[in-house]
Amino acid sequence: MSTSKTVKNPRSTGEVAKTAIQVVERMMNLLDALAEQEESSSLKKLAEQTSLHPSPAHRILNDMVACRLVERGDGGTYRLGLKLLELGNLVKARLSVREAAQAPMRTLHKITGETINLSVRQGDEIVYIDRAYSERSGMQVVRAIGGRAPLHLTSVGKLFLSSDDANQVRAYITRTGLSGHTRNSITDAAKLEAALNQVRKDGNARDDEELELGVSCFAAAILDDTGKLVAGLSLSSPTDRMQADWLKALQDTALQISKGLGYKPKTTEPGTAA
Repeated sequence: MSTSKTVKNPRSTGEVAKTAIQVVERMMNLLDALAEQEESSSLKKLAEQTSLHPSPAHRILNDMVACRLVERGDGGTYRLGLKLLELGNLVKARLSVREAAQAPMRTLHKITGETINLSVRQGDEIVYIDRAYSERSGMQVVRAIGGRAPLHLTSVGKLFLSSDDANQVRAYITRTGLSGHTRNSITDAAKLEAALNQVRKDGNARDDEELELGVSCFAAAILDDTGKLVAGLSLSSPTDRMQADWLKALQDTALQISKGLGYKPKTTEPGTAA
C-alpha cells in the first residue's frame, strides 16, 4: 500500500511577499539613482549607488528595460526610459484637470444640488477621479472616487467613444461584447453607433438609467490646450429630479474648466457660451 506525502513549498507566502517588496524597493532605488544623473550610468556605478550586488542590479535593470522604464545607452550604460515620461505626462494632465475643475464643480453643485463627477478614460472604462456633493443635500447619486464603469454604459464614456473612429469603436464592441447592467443598457452595436452619432451631433452625452436604474446623467467634454478630450464632467441625479436646463449649466462649466486648461474655442460650442 503506497502512501502519499505532501511536499511543502520551501518558500512560504510570507517569504514570497517579502521578496517581492524587496525587488520593488531595489527597482525604486535604481530609478532614483538614474534620476540623479544627467547622463547614462554604468551598471557598476548604479550598483555602488544603491549598495546592490551587480548581478541582481543587472537583472532588475533588464526587467525595467523590457517594460520601457529604463533604456540602454552606449557602452552598456542605462538611462531613464520614455515610459516614465508618458506616465508622468498622464499624471500631470489628470492632476491639472482636477485642480482646474474643483472650484467650478463646487459652484455647479450649489446651483443644481446634485452630484457633479469628474472622470477620465482608462482603457475600456471610465474612472471617477473627483466629485462635488454635500451630505446635507438629501439623497444624491455619489460615485466613489476611483470607481470604474464601462464606457458604453455611461455618459462620459460615450463622450470618449464618440471621439474614436469607426474601427476603434468596432474593436471596443468586439472586446467588451457590450454587456449590460440594466434593461436600458445599450447592448446592440447598431444602437451604440447611433447613440455615438447623436453625441457627436449634440456635443453632449446622456445616460438614461443605463448603468443604474432610477439614475440619469448628463455629461460634457473637458478639452486641453490642444483641443484633445482629456476628461468628462457629469451630473448624476435620480431620474425623477433631473432637469433639462441643468445641461446648459453643465456645458458652461465644462467649457470654463477647459479654458482653465488653456483651451481656446474657435467658435461657440454647442449649448455653451464662448
